[in-house]
Amino acid sequence: MSRLVVLVMARKGDTSVATLAAGSREVHFVIGETAEAVAHAASQAEAVFFRSGDAALLDRVLSMAPAVRWVHTAFSGVERILSPYFIAHSARLTNTRGVFGQALAEFALGSMLYFAKDFARMRRNQAAGVWAPFFVTMLQGKTLGLVGYGDIGQRVATLANGLGMSVNVLRRRPELSGNEAFIRIASSKRDLFRESDYLVLAAPDTTETRHLVGREELAWMKPSAVLVNVARGSLVDEVALVDALQRKALRGAALDVTAAEPLTHGHPFYERDDVLLCPHCADVTEQADFDILECFQRNLERFRVGEPLKHEVEKARGY
Repeated sequence: MSRLVVLVMARKGDTSVATLAAGSREVHFVIGETAEAVAHAASQAEAVFFRSGDAALLDRVLSMAPAVRWVHTAFSGVERILSPYFIAHSARLTNTRGVFGQALAEFALGSMLYFAKDFARMRRNQAAGVWAPFFVTMLQGKTLGLVGYGDIGQRVATLANGLGMSVNVLRRRPELSGNEAFIRIASSKRDLFRESDYLVLAAPDTTETRHLVGREELAWMKPSAVLVNVARGSLVDEVALVDALQRKALRGAALDVTAAEPLTHGHPFYERDDVLLCPHCADVTEQADFDILECFQRNLERFRVGEPLKHEVEKARGY
């Protein structure tokens, strides 16, 4: 019986896929950075592990590999590869849902603590040699609003609940929420924004979520509220956010993601003390590459023996 052929799209020098290069008795891995690098094996391939690249690359690979039935992406967000061609393609798509959730939840919690304790003020005073006590606030008793309640949202909710926060959730399909007694499903987007002391965005990038937070939504929020985005930069109207911060209509924002990455030189986010800016690395941990590979390999074994795949993405929905 011939071995299963899997195309692995990865950058040169990507050590995370080095263990795949040796292959196995059941699977033959063909690793390359470009479509041309894997072209010699494309006609026999049945699966693609997409570790690096964009929609154009994936489309090119799929056009050369008519037998591919499954694509696994090394990322949780899939918007970068969902071209019309791929959406219409028969290949199933899975992602690394669950790999990055804890790291992003810890960043969200850290961001809330950053503003609650005003760590920035402490550092400024320390640097200036000033001893100036001030009041800090607690997260206990505050209200967390969550937009999106997948793996990331659930982990943020668990951490927040542990600190005694109230947790309100807005999600497209509330019937899928778990039985956690500590969450409350928000009656509307407006109510969620109005009630939140900290609003965490953990929703996917889709046509429905782009600029989900705009001028109108920011106007609903408390002037003391903090916005935390661990999803995608496209969810926030950044011009409206800067304006709200300048007018003190919002206390602050913690951003792991921005609309343009890397953030352009001279962007107002760089200069603002009320913005905690992370260069999209809140989930870049020493463990991440291992977990990504393990997630793929578990699904690969399911694919090989004909078992249902985990973390399947509805391509038409984008999540």
